[in-house]
Order: sequence, then C-alpha cells, then structure tokens
Amino acid sequence: MIRASDMTDASDGTHAPVSARSRREFRKTVLAHFEAHGRDLPWRHTRDPYRVLVSEVMLQQTQVERVVARYEAFLHQFPDVEALASAPLDEVLRAWQGLGYNRRALALKRLAEQVTAEMDGRLPRDPVLLRRLPGVGPATAAAVAAFCFDDAHPYLETNIRAAFLHHFFPGHTGISDAELMPLVESTLDRRDPRTWYYALMDYGSMLKRTLPNPSRQSKHHTRQSRFEGSKRQLRARVLRVLLDRSDLDQSDLDPIEVVAALAREESPVVGGGHVEEATVAAVLRELADEGFLESREGRFRTAD
Repeated sequence: MIRASDMTDASDGTHAPVSARSRREFRKTVLAHFEAHGRDLPWRHTRDPYRVLVSEVMLQQTQVERVVARYEAFLHQFPDVEALASAPLDEVLRAWQGLGYNRRALALKRLAEQVTAEMDGRLPRDPVLLRRLPGVGPATAAAVAAFCFDDAHPYLETNIRAAFLHHFFPGHTGISDAELMPLVESTLDRRDPRTWYYALMDYGSMLKRTLPNPSRQSKHHTRQSRFEGSKRQLRARVLRVLLDRSDLDQSDLDPIEVVAALAREESPVVGGGHVEEATVAAVLRELADEGFLESREGRFRTAD
C-alpha cells in the first residue's frame, strides 16, 4: 500500500504524484494475488473478438456468476456475428433472460447487424471504430483491444477502479476518474495488457468481497436503485409477457391483456399490488420506441 511519504494532500486539494516505488509495489501485489487466486473464466480462453465482446457486454452491470451461467449457452445459440445478426430479436431476448438490462441485448443485436452489413462480419480492431458501434463504450472497446489483440489502452471498470482507489487513495473520498487515469496508464503492462487487466480485475473483485467496497471512495459512485417494485422490473415483466406470446399465432397484445397476464404471475406485480392499464400502456410505448416491440392499432408484439 502507498506510504504517506509517497503521496500527500496538495494545498489545492489534489494529490501529489505517486512514486515509482509505490507503483512497483502495487504491481507486485496485484500480480502475486493473480498468480495465487486468478479466476478461470470461460471468456479468458479465447481471443475471438466476437466472443470477448459478448462477455464484456454481459458483464456490464451484471455479476460474474450470472454471466458464467449464460455465456456458453448464448454462444452455442449465436456462435458468431452473422448468426446473431440473422436471429429474430425475440430469440436473442429470450437467451438474454436472467442477465437484466435488456437494452444491452438489443444493442448487441444491432451491433451484429451493422458489422455484418458494413464490415464483412469482422469487428474492427481499432477502439475508436469499435466505439462507433451500438452499446460499445470506451471501457468495452479498450477491453476488446487488450484481450484480443494485446493492444494496450488505459481504461477503468468497476474492479479496476476499486484496486486503484484502495491502494493509492486510502482514507480519501470523492476521487475522480481523471485522478485515477494517470495511474492506470503509468502501471499498464504494454507488453501483456491482457494478463495485467485480468489481474487487476481479480484483485479489485477480491477487495470488494472482503472489505468495505473501495468504489465508495469514487466521486462517480452511485448505489444501484432497488429492482423489486421498480419501473425496471415492470419493463422486464412486460417484455417477458410479449416474449412468452411471440411463438403463438396470435402474439400481439393490448395493454389490458398485458395487465391480465401480469396479474396471473405468481410473483407480485410492481409494488406488490395491481398495476394500472395506463402505466402498462406507457411502458409498452416506451419499449416500442426503443425498438423492442412493434405497435399497430394499439396492439404490441416483439419486433422482427
């Protein structure tokens, strides 16, 4: 861990540069943990850009254990970009069930369609080009570059952030990503960024399991809103109702029929009570605007 002599508060509230010795000690600690406790995860056995991208999108806001349970099955059903692009959207959304945040599945499907139509089915290597694709942000693009091509680009995700906060900013809060990024860049293994980032993620994950979450020191930390009884839960249930009907000949529903289907569920509807038709109608329109559903004369079905 960093020593007080290596970093002190500056008069303007910023932090003095970290010494080379502290950076070396940090790298030694992280790599020693990885050697002893590195996780064996299925997406770490491939350099295929599509398979790595699928894992990175799944891991956004979803725990590793849940992704492990879905990753191989998803790839078995959609083994490459072309297969995902040509699949009906309802099949993709069904395969995504249990991972949450269905917008990611929709974005991944749109990405596959774009890559197939415009890039001959090959994901670009350049992170700048990757970021132009649906659902791909700076961290996802940098991860694909590192894990597939050993291209070293500094980036932050939740576990990497936790590792740097814990070691270089003990006792401090309100630390911005702008303060962390120089440390990410100065400690980056440019010869083997793949192993280094895996090590950082595993070390940060361990810290979050065994200590008060270091991510709370971040200026950007927010607590995830409660899912039970939330609008997110209602959206997921409404979409599931439509998915359950999409194989039937009469697969379109109006808001009243969706309310009736929700009332038949064993688990309670939002808030533990009855959900209003107007609320369901608004959710249906929202899902249609986002591309999940198609609407015709007040009735809704999953999009093609």
